[in-house]
Amino acid sequence: MEHLKYKTISFKKIQAIQPTTENTLLYLPNMKGKKLFRFSAIKDFDNVFEFPENFKDKWSSEVFKNNNPIVLELACGKGEYSVNLAKAFPDKNFIGIDIKGNRMFVGAKMALTEGVRNVAFLRIKIEQILDFFANNSISEIWITFPDPFLRESKAKNRLTHHKFLAIYQQLLKENGIVQLKTDSDELYAFTQEVTAFQKCEIVQDIENIYLNGTPAFPLNIQTFYEGMHLLDNRTIHYISFRLPKEKIVVPPKKDLSEKTHV
Repeated sequence: MEHLKYKTISFKKIQAIQPTTENTLLYLPNMKGKKLFRFSAIKDFDNVFEFPENFKDKWSSEVFKNNNPIVLELACGKGEYSVNLAKAFPDKNFIGIDIKGNRMFVGAKMALTEGVRNVAFLRIKIEQILDFFANNSISEIWITFPDPFLRESKAKNRLTHHKFLAIYQQLLKENGIVQLKTDSDELYAFTQEVTAFQKCEIVQDIENIYLNGTPAFPLNIQTFYEGMHLLDNRTIHYISFRLPKEKIVVPPKKDLSEKTHV
């Protein structure tokens, strides 16, 4: 597919345009039009998969065509973290996962333009992830600046909630690691509490990754949103951990601490 350029103009001006076959500019009247363009464009990207059917065992054989370890980035947003990790680790395969295809367009197009073939993007709801990956098939999981769902009534939607750790436990290979980067003090504290509750092995826990200057790779890779958070003087937290070997059981709400909200 030939990638079209676009720019935003007013609706009155778009009415006056006389389209020609030689014109490669796509004029978008507003942000809604921009999103529609991106949703349409990714349908022709060979590195984007939207709700694929019967795909659990096909990532290595049909997408990457190798048996290298697979790393997931959940809530990948624009996908630049996945792309930069893929460029740094050519011996691993990366899959950015999000439901918002208009954001995913950015990383997917970047990968195609730069010829990064060991990264792909999957447009699904993260709650459905077990439908798209086989058990014990994932080496690492990155969670980069997800929605912290600050209201306690929405805590079950946090990507480090007990129910999600139970899902990750099915996906991850032995000794697989979950890694979280967030600017949310609340989500960081919540994750510390949940991992303690589940007796996870903490690999690394850094309250402020920029406390002593630029962090070491790969924590120095910045997403679009991380850059915004730093300009706003927010603290960036990081925690990585391994899940317990015992099956994770989501505790009943009445057993959860009202003080810590885990």
